[in-house]
Amino acid sequence: MSDLEQRVSAGWGRMASMLVREGRSHDLPETGEFVNAPVSRGSTVLFPTLEAMNRTDGRSHAHKAVYGAMGSPIQHQLEEMLSLIEGGTHTQVVNSGLAACTMPLLAFLGCGDHLLLPDSVYGPTRRFAGTMLQRLGVVTTYYPPMASRAEIKALIRPETKVLFAESPGSHTFEVQDVPMLAEVAHEAGALLMLDNTWGIGVFQPFVHGVDVSIQALTKYPAGHSDVIMGSVTVNDEAHWKTLRDAAIQLGQCAGPDDCWLTLRGLRTMGVRLAHQARSALDIAQWLKTRPEVARVLHPALEDCPGHQFWKRDFTGACGLFGVELQPGISVEATERMIDGLSLFGIGASWGGYESLVLPTTGHIRRVTGEGGPTSATFRLHIGLEDVEDLKTDLARGLDGLQF
Repeated sequence: MSDLEQRVSAGWGRMASMLVREGRSHDLPETGEFVNAPVSRGSTVLFPTLEAMNRTDGRSHAHKAVYGAMGSPIQHQLEEMLSLIEGGTHTQVVNSGLAACTMPLLAFLGCGDHLLLPDSVYGPTRRFAGTMLQRLGVVTTYYPPMASRAEIKALIRPETKVLFAESPGSHTFEVQDVPMLAEVAHEAGALLMLDNTWGIGVFQPFVHGVDVSIQALTKYPAGHSDVIMGSVTVNDEAHWKTLRDAAIQLGQCAGPDDCWLTLRGLRTMGVRLAHQARSALDIAQWLKTRPEVARVLHPALEDCPGHQFWKRDFTGACGLFGVELQPGISVEATERMIDGLSLFGIGASWGGYESLVLPTTGHIRRVTGEGGPTSATFRLHIGLEDVEDLKTDLARGLDGLQF
């Protein structure tokens, strides 16, 4: 195994024991107990006396049972585990990855505030900023994801309250200089929020200055393409109170069965991700040798924008990356190739056990004029299938392209 192959999966070895042991009880009763915590389904929480019920002030911020919409015992165990993975103090589980992006923006922004978003941001987050936040009086400015310190500082306004990062960027996989962004944000009295979904477990957000870390638990934590869920983690008590109050006011919670499935998925996430990261790097390096391919956008490869920040700040990678074909290959030919693949499912999302392909041509918006592809593109998620089988499937499709 090469040094790079070891690097993309090394971070998970250090997390293996924690993923297995934490977020569950080790204080076993004499009668014994199941390894996995039971699912508690309910809405009403009963108290023995009015005095006991009235003592619940503060419990809503303490991951304790108050009312079903404020979280179940299994949700609280999941939140504890996610706080450990992200390196924060408190986590709020919400009902989707998109809700994990939008809820903290609603919590920390108000009318007249200014938001800075990377031009590579997840499309639905962009849409939310241009619709809901705009109607609420929040002004959004987009910045190039690879902007320098001076360029970011030039965009800061007195009313800037949030600098948002997504690293690597959606579809185009630019790795951002998160510590620099944190310094600029904090100098201006703003918060740095990070969509850390690609980097779960291999990028420690709070070590690098992030204030609010966002995860789509739909991806690798759940891991089996059968759950929709998100989470938001902080490491500051004041931030937690603001975030938690917003979650309560917006009615944000997650179903206990989905929380249980996600907690179960986390137990095996380390071995899944280590394997998928190695397989993805193998296929990415192979794709670079194909004449039909102009660029492979994988953060662990030297020619990916921001690779130096991945090398500096990340302890591994995941199984998701982008491919840009040669300029002479048409979008129509690319779509025919994708339709002809047999081992890659065609679909959105990623992070499950199965390999996926998604055409991204026409879905990459840029207002700053930087980072957009010039030819047909698609995104690959590498699952748990045999690598050689996946290469054979891709080779059959690429062989049919003419340019």
